[in-house]
Amino acid sequence: MVNHKTLNEIKKEGTYALVKALEPIGMVRFPQSFDIGSGDYTKERREWLDESVEDIMRKIRKVDK
Repeated sequence: MVNHKTLNEIKKEGTYALVKALEPIGMVRFPQSFDIGSGDYTKERREWLDESVEDIMRKIRKVDK
């Protein structure tokens, strides 16, 4: 039989695990490491995928100089 935990139990165990692994200050800082970002990922991704390997290599060489 599968033992399903309540959300409260999961939160409690998760918090305990974070405190144990990261100590209290690290546990508080951990959620701050997640950033929702900005921009339109789908639009930008299409632009990245439209570039050829040669275009990308040209950009790398330009930055490398």
